[in-house]
Amino acid sequence: MIDGMEALVAGQHGDPFAILGPHGDEIRTLQPGARGVTVLARDSGEVLGGLEQIHTGGLFAGRVSRQVPYRLRIDWPGSVQETEDPYSFGLLLGSLDLHLFAEGRHFEMAKVFGAQAMAVDGVAGVRFALWAPNARRVSVVGSFNNWDGRRHPMRARREAGVWELFIPGLRPGMSYKYELVGPDGGTLPLKADPLALATELPPATASRIADPAPFPWTDGAWMEGRAARHAPDAPMSVYEVHAGSWWRDATGEAPDWDRLADRLIPYVQGMGFTHVEFMPIMEHPFGGSWGYQPLGMFAPSARFGSPMGFARFVDRAHAAGVGVILDWVPAHFPTDAHGLYRFDGTALYEHADPREGFHRDWNTAIYNFGRNEVRGFLLAAAMFWLEHFHVDGLRVDAVASMLYRDYSRPAGEWIPNRNGGRENLEAVAFLRELNTAVGERCPGAIVVAEESTAWPGVTEFVHSGGLGFAYKWNMGWMNDTLHYIEQDPIHRKYHHGQLTFGLVYAWSERFILPLSHDEFVYGKGSLLGKMPGDEWQKFANLRAYLGFMWTHPGKKLVFMGTELAQPTEWNHDGTIPWALLDDARHRGVQQLVHDLNDAYRSIPALHARDASPEGFRWIIGDDSARSVFAYLRQGGPDDPPALVVCNLTPVPAQDYRIGVPLDGAWQEVLNTDGAAYGGTNSGNGGAVQTAAVASHGFAQSLSLYLPPLAVLVLMPQR
Repeated sequence: MIDGMEALVAGQHGDPFAILGPHGDEIRTLQPGARGVTVLARDSGEVLGGLEQIHTGGLFAGRVSRQVPYRLRIDWPGSVQETEDPYSFGLLLGSLDLHLFAEGRHFEMAKVFGAQAMAVDGVAGVRFALWAPNARRVSVVGSFNNWDGRRHPMRARREAGVWELFIPGLRPGMSYKYELVGPDGGTLPLKADPLALATELPPATASRIADPAPFPWTDGAWMEGRAARHAPDAPMSVYEVHAGSWWRDATGEAPDWDRLADRLIPYVQGMGFTHVEFMPIMEHPFGGSWGYQPLGMFAPSARFGSPMGFARFVDRAHAAGVGVILDWVPAHFPTDAHGLYRFDGTALYEHADPREGFHRDWNTAIYNFGRNEVRGFLLAAAMFWLEHFHVDGLRVDAVASMLYRDYSRPAGEWIPNRNGGRENLEAVAFLRELNTAVGERCPGAIVVAEESTAWPGVTEFVHSGGLGFAYKWNMGWMNDTLHYIEQDPIHRKYHHGQLTFGLVYAWSERFILPLSHDEFVYGKGSLLGKMPGDEWQKFANLRAYLGFMWTHPGKKLVFMGTELAQPTEWNHDGTIPWALLDDARHRGVQQLVHDLNDAYRSIPALHARDASPEGFRWIIGDDSARSVFAYLRQGGPDDPPALVVCNLTPVPAQDYRIGVPLDGAWQEVLNTDGAAYGGTNSGNGGAVQTAAVASHGFAQSLSLYLPPLAVLVLMPQR
């Protein structure tokens, strides 16, 4: 007992319940700095006995007249406090919770671990639970105990490496951290809660106790019907947004979720996008990481308000017919002292060997996917955003870095898998488990891979040997077509294959065509800035490229500002330049994106067979000399086809003959050279009649005028 008291008051005891709380008719409590402690009956307030200080470090003990639920009256210098005794409560977590956690199969960790505001034995307070198997001692600290780690040490549930404690009287909104003593006996820097559901506003790093009140969702109809919106035959056009820099008011401050909803949701809906995709909004310490180095995997960043505010945003988006996708980063995490890195004094969430556990490109730690508890932590985080916040999809960042053990590593600086190969078998298993769980638990939700290699079967079903993603970003298409469009038109004939090559593999996966934020940072400039030629040609090139993208097989994604023809690189500390819309040329590009979205949604031929080779047919793919491309997009048997013609030189083409499958009049339903878009308004007068001149394998053909640097979409008139 003497040794235990010394360890307790020194903050080194790993089993505080062995000393503190009720032990028969004796009660012990540690209250450093208190002048005296009295025990009261919880219900009646009857004095049951006084406690005497038995150690100068603040340990009090004494016998009570009878054993009933009790409270403590603590006489502090200058005040008197009445409180429940945290050490009077029994075990908190059930054996099933601990078993599922240890197996990595506790998908509802957010409801059990971390800080849960609740009542225990009729007493209101907060239950804390933390995984730290190698710590000698763990305490909850906050302003409620003067950040003193001696005051609230936790109980160890050794069978699962979990620590728990119920602290009566704490309320939602209060800040807290954990103080851990590592296996070497040293006290670690205070740690934020890995399962925190709310956080302080950065640069502050403490966790906050979240409000447990359920959100009053009104999106039942949306949730029931969203699977059809995500199907391969549905139009999906995604607007990628950095929440902190899409719009700022006159003060320069980023808006909270409610103010962002007031502007962003009507804008996305009005522009015809089907979804908004946010760069990571999970809490992250460094704003310059844009969220891609998160530590609060269960907490929406306090930069934009409360978790309830984010729930309101999603509910309002669904009411407007707009889906919400979040970028999600399960590949790596930053090494900030208050975070996951060496969490209990050991490599807990990451690999110990830097050849497996440290990412040199990003100076981050790599999750240990082979550890049940780590895998379960990430799976539970994914389920939390999809189930708790009704998010419609997750875009998994940096999948390639997860799949390969030698990713961005020279020979000799990586460890082969158990078969001697470079594949990260544990990460593969994790991704398959993730996609299986989402399919089982979150009907209609999608998981999208940012995967930049030729890994086979990214969107193939898990039961067929694939990874199970719903869609994959087509990084190859993006790189090839951007390289092509950056060429001076006089040289494009030498790069013709870069625009056609994507059709060789367009149906090997279910693809999203991305023009993401990655293309407008780190000196890459803007999309408009990549275009060659004078100002007129730059805008015409941009309009033609967008027309090609929207008529190419695959779902669509563009980064905010693309629709404004932003001339400068994105700045995450500013806002996109809305004043550009005072210029007719920029306003024209915005109108074009609106009309492309409208055509994409309303014309089945442009989306119904996005993921099927039957939805595409080349008519002209080999006219490299004139940089002309023509193809048919085809929907179902009863859907009229759409003819797409691209002239990617600044030279118009007269009487350009193209075979078509149906005779009669073909209407020009979209022309990127239209006056409304800032073009020359040259074209085909709205419609063209076929002639009985065989061409390209068809009995009839159209003689077209092809405007310079333009894309035409024509359809047979009914």
